[in-house]
Amino acid sequence: MCQTINPQMQLGEIDISAITFDAKSRDDIPRLLRALQHIWTNIELRNQVFQVLDTMTTTDQNNGRPGMEFWKILVLGTLRLVTNCDYDRLRELANEHGSLRQMLGHGPYCSRSYHIQTLQDNISHFTPEILDQINQVVVAAGHMLVKKKDEPLHGRADSFVVKTDVHFPTDISLLSDACRKSIEFASTLAEQYQLPGWRQREYLKNQHRKRYHKARNLKHSGASCELKKRLRQHDIEMAHVEYIKYSSAVLHKAEVTLSLLVKKQPDEPRLENLKYHIAHGKHQIALIYRRVIEHEQIPHSEKIFSIFEPHTEWISKGKAGTPVELGLRVCVLQDQFGFTLHHQVMQKQTDDQVTVPMAEDAKKRFPALNQVSYDKGFWSPDNLEKLEALLERPVLPKKGRLSASDKKRETHLEFIRAKRKHSAVESDINALESNGLDKCPDKGIEGFKRYVALAVVAGNLKRLGKLLLTRDRQ
Repeated sequence: MCQTINPQMQLGEIDISAITFDAKSRDDIPRLLRALQHIWTNIELRNQVFQVLDTMTTTDQNNGRPGMEFWKILVLGTLRLVTNCDYDRLRELANEHGSLRQMLGHGPYCSRSYHIQTLQDNISHFTPEILDQINQVVVAAGHMLVKKKDEPLHGRADSFVVKTDVHFPTDISLLSDACRKSIEFASTLAEQYQLPGWRQREYLKNQHRKRYHKARNLKHSGASCELKKRLRQHDIEMAHVEYIKYSSAVLHKAEVTLSLLVKKQPDEPRLENLKYHIAHGKHQIALIYRRVIEHEQIPHSEKIFSIFEPHTEWISKGKAGTPVELGLRVCVLQDQFGFTLHHQVMQKQTDDQVTVPMAEDAKKRFPALNQVSYDKGFWSPDNLEKLEALLERPVLPKKGRLSASDKKRETHLEFIRAKRKHSAVESDINALESNGLDKCPDKGIEGFKRYVALAVVAGNLKRLGKLLLTRDRQ
C-alpha cells in the first residue's frame, strides 16, 4: 500500500533538512529542491501537504505492494515540469542526480532505480483538485516570505494558448489517421480471436496511403486558361472520389470485423477504440465529399482538429507570425509577487466568459485579494458590474468609446498604476511556458488539465526556491 513517506531512514540516508545547495546556482533544479526542502522543514506546511497527498488514490492500494511514496511522486512530478523534460530525461535525473536522490530519500548505498513506466503511472495519480490544494499551500509559504501581514493582494489575469501534441489538421489527413487506426485495431483483434480478412493489412495501409498522397499533392491551377482550370479541378475531384471510395471500403471491412467481434467477445474493451475510429472516418468522408464534390463551405462547429486529441481547438488570436494555434486557452491569475493564485482551462470559452469566475475562485482561495487587472478582451458591462461588487477596485478597460463615467474610472490614479503593471503578466506567462506550458505532451483532456495544474505548482515552487536561495546567499 502506498504511503506519503517512509518514516524509517535507510543506511547512509541524509535527512532532507540537512541537504545543502549552492546558493549561487541559477539552475532550475536547485530552486525546486530548495523550495521542497523549505516545505519539509516547516512542520505546519509539511502537515498540510501530507494531508492533501493522503487523499490520493492509486491502483495498487490493496494488493500488498508498497508502491512509490507520495512525496517522491510530488518531487518527480514537479521536476518534470520545472525542467520541461520528457520521461527519459526524468528517469536519468532520478537515477543519477545526487541532490535529487537525497531529496527522494536515497543514500549513497541505495541502488534503487526508476523505470519510465513507473514514473508515468505514478505521476498520473495526481488530479487537478489535489494539485490545486497543494498550490494553495505553496503560495501561502511564499507569501510568508515576501508579504506583509495586512498587505492586500493585487492580481493580474490573462489567457494564453497551451498547444496540444497534434499535427496540422486537414480533413484528408484526419481520414488517413482514422483509417490507419481502424486497420490496426481490427487486424490486431482479428488475429487474436482468429477472424479472417486481414492477412493483407500492410498492403491495405500502403494502398490507402498512396491515394491519400495523390489527393494531397494535387494543387489548384493558377493558369489564366479556364479550360486548364476546369481540367485540374476535375483531376482533384476524381482523386478525392477515389480516396473516399477506398476509405469507405476499408471502414466497411473494419465494421464487418467489429460486428463479428461484438457477437464473439462483447466485453473486449478495445472494441470502443475501433468504433471510435470508424465513426471518425465516416464523419471525415462526409466532410470531404461536401467540400470537394458539392463545393460547400464547412461550418467551423462541424470540424474536428484531431482524432487523438479531440479537445483540440483552432485558436486565432491575431498574433504576428502566429496566425493559428492548436490547443486550448488557459487563463492564469497571478499576484504582485509572481505567484500564480489560480488558473482555468478554457474549453469552448472566450476571455469575457471567465472574467468573473477567475476573480471569484481566486477570492475564495485568497481572501486578501482586492484588485485584479485585465485587458480589453475580458470586457463586458455585466462583468464590470459583478467585479465591482466582488473587488474593491476592478481594473477592466472598456472596449470602444468611453463615456464620461468610464473616463473618470479609467483616469483614476490607482487604475492607471495597475494598468501599467498589468503587462508583467506576460513575463509570468513566459515563465510558465518555459516550465512546460508551451505544449502539452499528455493524452486526453484529463491529462491536459493535470499537466497544466502540475506546471502551476512547479512554477510556484520554483519562484519560492528562488526567494529562498536569494535569502541564503545574502
